[in-house]
Amino acid sequence: MAEFDVIIIGGGPGGYVCAIRAAQLGLKVACVEGRETLGGTCLNVGCIPSKALLNATHQLHEVHENFEKMGLMGANPKVDWAKMLAYKDDVVSGNTKGIEFLFKKNKVTWLKGWGTIPAAGQVKVGDDVHTAKHIVIATGSEPSSLPGVTVDETTIVTSTGALTLPKVPKTMVVIGAGVIGLEMGSVYARLGTQVTVVEYLDAITPGMDAEVAKSFQKILTKQGMKFVLGAAVQGAEAKKTGAKVSYKLRKDDSAHEMEADVVLVATGRKPYTAGLGLEALGVEMLPRGQIKTDDHFLTNIKGLYAIGDAIIGPMLAHKAEDEGMALAEIMAGKHGHVNYGVIPGVVYTTPEVASVGATEEQLKEQGRAYKVGKFSFMGNARAKAVFQADGFVKILADKATDRILGAHIIGPAAGDLIHEVCVAMEFGASAQDLALTCHAHPTYSEAVREAALACGDGAIHS
Repeated sequence: MAEFDVIIIGGGPGGYVCAIRAAQLGLKVACVEGRETLGGTCLNVGCIPSKALLNATHQLHEVHENFEKMGLMGANPKVDWAKMLAYKDDVVSGNTKGIEFLFKKNKVTWLKGWGTIPAAGQVKVGDDVHTAKHIVIATGSEPSSLPGVTVDETTIVTSTGALTLPKVPKTMVVIGAGVIGLEMGSVYARLGTQVTVVEYLDAITPGMDAEVAKSFQKILTKQGMKFVLGAAVQGAEAKKTGAKVSYKLRKDDSAHEMEADVVLVATGRKPYTAGLGLEALGVEMLPRGQIKTDDHFLTNIKGLYAIGDAIIGPMLAHKAEDEGMALAEIMAGKHGHVNYGVIPGVVYTTPEVASVGATEEQLKEQGRAYKVGKFSFMGNARAKAVFQADGFVKILADKATDRILGAHIIGPAAGDLIHEVCVAMEFGASAQDLALTCHAHPTYSEAVREAALACGDGAIHS
């Protein structure tokens, strides 16, 4: 038995960040992780490997579509799928080993194995029981499926199986037009797969600003992806060769079937809390499987906390990281805080899509008086030079005070550009503050400044 100030169950973005910050603040910390490597879903089978494949296939797209336009001549490269997967695995390995190094550097003890909580203040790993003043549940989430859809991770796969397919399929049906489905669908579409996305709602990317979502769908369609919207999937079954998906169109209840080599189930994720012993402890849960916590991440059990995908809120690695840092500060006697109004979201397709704050639809629902500043990347010299002039920047500001309420970007490097708006919002800046800030030329970021200018007297280059 070992005693710690803090034991964190889960070595993903929320858990490992919480562990490192708590150790930096002088606490004796252990992190329980049963995987062979640290980093959780994000580093092992989520964010990082998918970005590696998105990068590789984007380069392939550039070779096929744009090299010749720039005078780069020669035979087009062929895809060595096994080598591409090996590159992806190397990226994952480098990142997970990096977390292990950071644990050693910060004197965080890695308790290897799966943890249970037999009683308040205790964590059991294997045959050993460890004690701690604070226990943090950071066990993340797992893919959720649909009734009538049995995942085998071979023919009917989640994002995990989609990262390790033995060969590039000729056809793929993606169930769900959210971030995961569109990113992985985009990877395979660039590799030559005919990708059809089936979505229950009448628009892609639920919750995204409607104008951006509409533009996004048009661009992806132009790239070769097909969409069947307003379709309720009834089932998916693996056959001798490939799989069959059955669905009904909501507008007329008509039944349809579609066959594909592979079906990717991308219908969201659900909290992963199985095997922790929460029921026996009497931990309060929410109807959708999340652990109930207060404003300081504390459950109804003294000394037991939860963060990340295991609790309410967007299932994003950086949200979990922010909560991990805030909780570490709280456990060290400081004042940890997360500003949930300024958590960006990014889709890493090409073009990228990024957002922060309110959408137009939300502001209308609130009855908030607002103004819109928009600027197209067609007016951005740098974007045109690299064949990425599709898309726009849209800034929403309070009509009376000019305070920035939200921003939505579809275009090159949108996932990086959004953060100057995040910083502006964190400081309560107005659109004019952003508009009067000098931006280097030629950069993509000038489009953000132009959108801010458009909230006032007007953009310069449109």
